[in-house]
Amino acid sequence: MQFNRADKADSFLLNLYKRLLYPRMVEDKMLKLLRQGRIGKWFSGIGQEAIAVGSTLAMQSDEYILPMHRNLGVFTSRDISLKKLMAQWQGKASGFTKGRDRSFHFGTQDYKIIGMISHLGPQMALADGIALADVLAKKQKATLVYTGEGATSEGDFHEAINVAAVWNLPVIFLIENNGYGLSTPKSEQFRCKNLVDKAIGYGIEGIQIDGNNILEVYHTIDRIAKDIRQNPRPVLLECLTFRMRGHEEASGTKYVPQELFDEWEKKDPLSNYEAYLIEEGILTIDSIIDIRARFKKDIELEVEEAFEEPEPEVDSVREENDMYYPHEQNVVHANQSSTEKRYLDAITDALDLAMQKYPNLVLMGQDIADYGGAFKITDGFTSKYGKGRVRNTPICESAIVGAGLGLSINGYKAVVEMQFADFVTVGFNQIVNNLAKTHYRWGEKADVVVRMPTGAGTGAGPFHSQSNEAWFTKTPGLKIVYPAFPEDAKGLLLAAIEDPNPVLYFEHKYLYRSLSTPIPDGYYITKIGKAVTLNKGNKFVIITYGLGVHWALDYLKNNPQSDAELIDLRTLQPWDKETVRAAVKATGRVLILHEDTLTNGFGAEISAWIGEHCFQDLDAPVMRCASLDTAIPMNKALEDEFLAKARLAETVEKLLVY
Repeated sequence: MQFNRADKADSFLLNLYKRLLYPRMVEDKMLKLLRQGRIGKWFSGIGQEAIAVGSTLAMQSDEYILPMHRNLGVFTSRDISLKKLMAQWQGKASGFTKGRDRSFHFGTQDYKIIGMISHLGPQMALADGIALADVLAKKQKATLVYTGEGATSEGDFHEAINVAAVWNLPVIFLIENNGYGLSTPKSEQFRCKNLVDKAIGYGIEGIQIDGNNILEVYHTIDRIAKDIRQNPRPVLLECLTFRMRGHEEASGTKYVPQELFDEWEKKDPLSNYEAYLIEEGILTIDSIIDIRARFKKDIELEVEEAFEEPEPEVDSVREENDMYYPHEQNVVHANQSSTEKRYLDAITDALDLAMQKYPNLVLMGQDIADYGGAFKITDGFTSKYGKGRVRNTPICESAIVGAGLGLSINGYKAVVEMQFADFVTVGFNQIVNNLAKTHYRWGEKADVVVRMPTGAGTGAGPFHSQSNEAWFTKTPGLKIVYPAFPEDAKGLLLAAIEDPNPVLYFEHKYLYRSLSTPIPDGYYITKIGKAVTLNKGNKFVIITYGLGVHWALDYLKNNPQSDAELIDLRTLQPWDKETVRAAVKATGRVLILHEDTLTNGFGAEISAWIGEHCFQDLDAPVMRCASLDTAIPMNKALEDEFLAKARLAETVEKLLVY
């Protein structure tokens, strides 16, 4: 192994050695603890330390790094104490996640490290958003994100690099190519000769280096980072390396041929660098012994202190509260003056006002820039706010949701438009596992709104008409709003954008141009989590939301004798239980109406809650009126029969029989 010190002083080279040795010694300690049964699991990075250490030291201390779970050297090189790390690994209350997540699955703004989730690849899109925030803020910064060779098969890898390439984002995408994804060799992972060759397809620079040579790692990343700070663009860096332990210790290494171990043992990053420093006269055997002795003493002390740290206190109320970033909703009342506008215009108004109020707000979505979006909601926005803040995206929902989270992490707000709510499936993981869980795991906000044009009634068929709110209402950490009127559409969207928590904002396409009402002028907030009673009655209550509200209003208009109360929930997570409880108590009969399919639709949750908490007030079983348990057909006659509206009258009659 050839080392090139370039212009680096002896003191720098010695510090690099200590930074390389320390995580190796920590790893050795962890393996002993594992054999002793004092810890339960360990993902070893032995043999790969030069990448983590060299790359971290090459980055500026205030630049973000997004590592994987074998990159202990990233954390130690940013001077996080072993006691704190050990507390995290052992699930202690003083760990970064307070016992809520494992290993390196955490982030820390103090050290500008954003950890991964178990799914391989999603952190790469977060790096895009972090880098985009730096570009918009005119900060000359680089972002470094890791991935493994196995994860290059993930769609997240492709999407993130493609977005970074199209947007010229200063991101270093570092591939740790250690030859195996758990037990699957690279020959069964991809057919290209070198992973760095993938860079060609994205029109970006690709570099391959010896990942076990710490000086080569340092100098390469130092050079790239300095360059892309001045000339923003992504670079793909493949670091060739090898892990000398299993994927994790329980998996063993029997699937790896012995000759590979023999070959890579000769390329060990620590022993080779140590030998080089001895040759250079920077290290001696005595100094090595002294350094190791001091490290061993410190490691033993911090490990034992971490074992003595208290376990998390069990508190279910705190656990539930910590799913969400603390937010006191500001009450901003509507102006008395109003203007007749369509539902669609109300959304445009809200986005326009929010863009004026929050200069750090970025809109992202397919065709939303000069074209104005599929429904023209952002028409004219680029001329007012520029293409930096109103961004056309490639067709890559996962990367854009992830980029939204990255923007939030780096001080921005994001509104992501799904062209149709149906297309959210492609970004599902980012929403339910990254947006929803980030605050609970390590206390960081996820200041992202995902706009969801939803619903049927336009004959658009199975892939443009679904009501999929129930996919998300069961996911703690998300807020779900679903306005039925233009006034609420504006006020709830402004509330969602103000809220630092992730909000899925469902807007019904059928209502875009078919519904017009007076909308208060100016800025106002409609409170998230508060239902509204649209009609008072005594015989029964209809609880609904979205287009169901208008079906119910039509029914009441055509049946004035019905004497029914009507509640528009407006928000599904959190939903207004007290308004529902009062209506059940007042009427004794409940009909829950929604456009979604019957089985496991959100109405089932409301029905179950009423049965559990309001049983003594019921005079009849809770009835649900929902759409058929089929996919949504395109043909108008079939669609009409599919929708819940077709069964509303008969369901009311059935309810009133009791």
